[in-house]
Order: sequence, then structure tokens, then C-alpha cells
Amino acid sequence: MRHFDLVIIGTGSGNSIPTEAMAGWQIAILEKGTFGGTCLNVGCIPTKMFVHTADQAAAPANAKKLGVDAHLDKVHWPEIRDRIFNRIDPIAEGGRNWRANENANVTVYEGTAHFIDAHTIDTGTGETITADRIVVAAGSRPTVPDIADLDTTGFHTSDTVMRLDELPESLIIVGSGFIASEFAHVFSSFGVEVTVIARSNLLLRHEDLEIAQRFTEVAKGKWNVLLNRKTTRAEKTATGVKLHLEGPNGEETVEAQQLLIATGRQPNSDLLQVQNAGLDQHGDGRVKVDEYQRTSQPHIFALGDISSDYQLKHVANHEAKVVQHNLAHPDDQIKSDHRFVPAAVFSSPQIASVGLTEEQAKEKGIRYVTASQAYASIAYGWAMEDTTGFAKLIADPSTGQLLGAHIIGPQASSVIQPLIQAMSFGLDAKSMARGQYWIHPAMPELVENALLNLPLD
Repeated sequence: MRHFDLVIIGTGSGNSIPTEAMAGWQIAILEKGTFGGTCLNVGCIPTKMFVHTADQAAAPANAKKLGVDAHLDKVHWPEIRDRIFNRIDPIAEGGRNWRANENANVTVYEGTAHFIDAHTIDTGTGETITADRIVVAAGSRPTVPDIADLDTTGFHTSDTVMRLDELPESLIIVGSGFIASEFAHVFSSFGVEVTVIARSNLLLRHEDLEIAQRFTEVAKGKWNVLLNRKTTRAEKTATGVKLHLEGPNGEETVEAQQLLIATGRQPNSDLLQVQNAGLDQHGDGRVKVDEYQRTSQPHIFALGDISSDYQLKHVANHEAKVVQHNLAHPDDQIKSDHRFVPAAVFSSPQIASVGLTEEQAKEKGIRYVTASQAYASIAYGWAMEDTTGFAKLIADPSTGQLLGAHIIGPQASSVIQPLIQAMSFGLDAKSMARGQYWIHPAMPELVENALLNLPLD
């Protein structure tokens, strides 16, 4: 049985852990799927490449209000798809080749691994190995809800829908979160008739309530949005799929050529059988870690979707750097910083958020004030003729420290960055608004005016 100094399970952010300082270690890297993990292959990178293309496809429809006649001639789906994956697939294969063939101290095992005990792993290749240190970075996979006959109907998840052979005329999306909202934007922009089915009364219900309400309102004007629906059964038809629903008006059905299940993701801890290693878990299956990313077994670290509260690549990358340091410096360990974790939804309109929602502030009993600023109230908003976007800030009225920031509208993921910086470095709202120049007339004036409008003590 071969023994290693370090075993890393998962090749997403975990693949960045080995450094030159570990050149003397014998390292095993285990991967059950495509090298590079979720973000590179089926997550943030390809989806945002599709989103950017969708933004271009949607632009002509928005040009009329600006006095420009424009039209979309045709969407060439195979060219769009192949442009994206012809860039991504070689990166994945190059990463695999580099680790497998060009790192003398690294051995790559490709199979579905699982723990035998706290130091022993079945690699899924027919070989069992042991290790002094282990990093669990095995990510997550799409959740498939319990819907009658779904397994015989045929459906896609975010792992497969981007590689469709051809663009469908119609698509049903079951789900109301960021994955559902981004793909609804992509496919509707390409001319697909999109139906979104949500169990709750809002899309993106985990966002600040006002943001979720505005997004749902806008979405209803673009897609067939069915709220408060329970999907009870799936049925294969001659032309695609039919879903049977229960809703406010009783039973109903919807049909489309293709079906996308986008109801969230679940950690791969069950596949790894982490209980065999004695790892404590949360109720949803995530591996429990402390602030140093250590599990209940001190020689085993975990990071990313398999353990984190946040299914975000930038969080997994941060946690990987922490683990990397702590492996190399066991007597000088550092902590992960999850104080102000931002997130964005790359749909249309974009959404970006950081910190507390107003609802969370109320629940925590925190004293706070809010201010909102519409894109339509700033000069660049006039230029874009944006009528739905706004920024909402939440702050401590006595100190002026920002508690949360939420933006819905054009380039929200970029516009929010100075607010993330202010929260991270303790810059109060008054100092931020008045202590620097704000370029006029640029979109960040949205942030400046929102800061100035906070009713601070």
C-alpha cells in the first residue's frame, strides 16, 4: 500500500495547493471527473462566457428606446458552444497533463474515491493509499429533486445543458436560484421560449427582499414565470417533456422541448463516505471545519463547496490559500476571513450583494438605517435609459460602517466592488462618500449618492 505525505481530493481550488515548498513531499491528487473542477468545466467560467454572448444577443431588443433600429439575425448555437469549450477543454486537459506527467512528486488517480478510515483512502482505481495529511476539496454536484418519473423522462442539469447538440425552441427550468436565473437569461436571449418554475413566491428569494421582488418583477416581463408551484410528475412526450404541477389554481401542465433541473447543489461528502474518516458533518452533508479549515480530524482539512457556507469560487480560492499556508506552516496557522463575502448573479439584470440583507439585520436585532439610489437618478443611468435598477445600502447609523450592500442593474458585479473594499477595510460611509473624487458621469455615482443619502446620526 503506497503512502503519501499529502493527498488532495478534488482538482478545483485544491489543485492550487501544491507549491515549490512541497517539492520534497510525495503528493497524490484524486479526481473523479474532469480535471479542473466545477468552476472551470461546468460552472462560473463557461456560464459567464455564455452570459456575455447572451448579453450581445439581447442588445438589439434594448436599442429601440435609445433611437437605434437593430435586430438579431441568427444565433449559431454550435459556434457559440464550441468557441467556449474549445478554449476550456484544452485548459482542463493541460492541467491534468501537467500534474500527471510533469510533476515528479505528484501521482494522479482518476476514480471515485472514498475513505476507509482517517488515513486510508480507496482511490476508486483499484488501489488503496494512505497519507499523513489529507485535503478534502471534492466540491458538489447538482441536486435532483424527487419528482415522479423524472429519471425516465430525460433532463439536463447545469453540468450538461451547455453542451446541447442544438438550441431548443422551448425550455422549462425548474428552480428559482442563481443557476436557474442565469440560464433563463442565456437561453431566452438566444430566442428560446423559457418557462421558470419556482416553489416559492419569489425568484432569488435569498437576496434582500426588495432586490428579489424587483428581479422577479422584471423576470415576469421576459420569461413565463410560474411561482408557488410544486412539480409532481414528469412525462416524456413525442416532442420533449411535460411537467405536471400543483399551484394556486390547482393542477396544470407545462410542456417544452428540453428540461433543465436547477434546484441547487449538494456536497460530494456522501460519495467520499467521510463518516468513515470520523469527519463531523452539518445536516446538509457539508463537512464541518474550523476557522483554520481543519475538520474534526486535525490532519484533514476541507475547503470549497464540500464544507463552505458559500458555493463560490472566490471563497474556495481563499480557503485553498489558507489550507496551503497551514499545511506548510503547522506552527503558524492563519484563519479564513469570511466577514464580507460578496456574490453576484449574472442574469439580466445583474445582481451583486455583500453583507447583511435588511431582513437579516432585523432578525439579529441590529440597529441600522438604509438608503436606496436608482440608476435612473444618475447621469449614466439616463444614458442607458435604465428604469429598474437600484442600489441599496445598510449601515450602522452611529458609526457609519456599512453592514450590507445590494445592487440590481447594469454591471452590478463591478459597481459593488468599492463597497466590498470599504467594508473589508473599515471605511465609514461619510469618509467614503466625501473623501475621494467620484468620476462624473460614471456608474459609480450610484454608490456615491446612495452613501450620501444614508440617514446617519
